[in-house]
Amino acid sequence: MNIIITNTGGIPIYEQITNQLKEQILSGELKAGDALPSMRVLARELRISVITTKRAYEDLERDGFIESYVGKGSFVKSKSADFLREENLRAIDENLTNAITYAKRCNISLEELSNLLEIIYKGDGTDV
Repeated sequence: MNIIITNTGGIPIYEQITNQLKEQILSGELKAGDALPSMRVLARELRISVITTKRAYEDLERDGFIESYVGKGSFVKSKSADFLREENLRAIDENLTNAITYAKRCNISLEELSNLLEIIYKGDGTDV
């Protein structure tokens, strides 16, 4: 498990942890049943407060990504395929909305944007 924290960009540290762990779960890098490091261990590794890791784990648990057991730790929660699909669709929607915003700022037509999307989708993804 690899988490990279940055002090630039204005995103709170707990949110950076939450987002990166969600991404690792959705991508399959972290699988159902995988144990997460304890809040204290993660805080020590990242050189941050335990309160920060606690907030991240609470958010992940609230959103249904992990489950925690007193005395045992926190684990990636088993999810249904439908839930994972919905989470991925939500992320795709967010990213496409951002792309459309940029396209409109640059006066790129819907046809040009559609062509670009088709090229990227059909490509091997190495030039993205």
